[in-house]
Parts: sequence; structure tokens; C-alpha cells
Amino acid sequence: MSIFFSYVFLGLSLAAPIGPINAAQLDKGIKNGFIHAWFIGLGSVTADLIYMLAVYFGVVQFLEIPLMKAFLWSFGCFVLLYTGVESLFSAKHIDMSDKRNRNNSLTKTFFTGFFLSISNPLTILFWLGIYGSVLAQTVTKYDATHLALYSGAIILGLLLWDFTMALVASSFRHILTNNILIGIAAISGLSLIGFGLYFGYQAYLLIF
Repeated sequence: MSIFFSYVFLGLSLAAPIGPINAAQLDKGIKNGFIHAWFIGLGSVTADLIYMLAVYFGVVQFLEIPLMKAFLWSFGCFVLLYTGVESLFSAKHIDMSDKRNRNNSLTKTFFTGFFLSISNPLTILFWLGIYGSVLAQTVTKYDATHLALYSGAIILGLLLWDFTMALVASSFRHILTNNILIGIAAISGLSLIGFGLYFGYQAYLLIF
């Protein structure tokens, strides 16, 4: 059981570093509440699950091709810049007394999280390095059942982190003033743009 919880903790550790997903969850939680922030996380975890399967079946090596990496950096740049600019423009419309924000499409929110994660080459390197080594170690010691169990534990850790982030982000709606919420939402939007510019720079280096 202690091994299982160590893999849950690994999942938490993988999700915890500040990045585009956490910034997007903070932004959605402030503007739209818990459900929207959580759906950003669910979209991200779905992308993580796809990469876990890609590592497991060895497909991820295809994504290491320079042309493919350049495409992912470029696509990630577009997604992050679009999301960041949209966040900035909508930040000034936050109003705690206005519930219209909550009506934003959950499907769109889910796919925002999905595309933010699936287009992030750092996610690929993360799963290739971390999960790849875990996979190699687990296969030598345990059978397929244990491998599925421990992989599930990693996913559980990711889900727990996303739930916690959504809870924290949505809580800000109730304890902070409108002006402070607008400021936090603006910073979240700027951080997404910053990540987008970094991705664009990496794409530039690969292409030129």
C-alpha cells in the first residue's frame, strides 16, 4: 500500500510545478468558479493519459522528431497566446454579482485544458523521462496488473492536484474583492502569454 501512495505522490509532484495549466485553472476558477477550473484540469489529465499510453506503446519516440517538435512548439505557442489574450480581455469583466460567466461552455473549457497540455512539448519530455523510467523499473519488478495499478495511482495523484487547484482558485472568488480578482486574472493571462512567447522562441530555434 505504501508503494501505491508513493505513486500517487509522484502524480501530485508531476502536476504541482507552476505552468500553463495551473495558470489557466487559476484564471477559470476566479472567473467561472470550481466546475470550470476543474474541467481545465480534466482536459489536462486526459492529455496526460494519452502521453502515458504513448510512452507505454513506444509511440512517443515519433514525437521526438525535430519537425514534429517544431510543430508542437508552434501549436503550443498559438494555443497559449490565444488563451492568454482571451483571459486578459475577459479579466476586466469579472463581477461577483454577475453569474453569466458560469454559463461558459464546459466543453470549450475541457478542450482548452486538453490542448494546453497536449501541445506542450515539455509534457512529452516530462512523461518520457519520468513515466518512462517508472515504467522501466516497474516492468522489471512487477506484473502487468501492478503496472496498471501504479499507473492508475499516478493518474489519481494528477486528479487530486487538479481538484485541489480548482478548489483553491474558485475559493478566491468568495474571499477577495473584484479589483484583486481582476488583478490575479490579469497576471494569470500574462503568464500564459509569457509561456506562449517561450514556446514560440523554441519553435523559432528549431525551424531556423
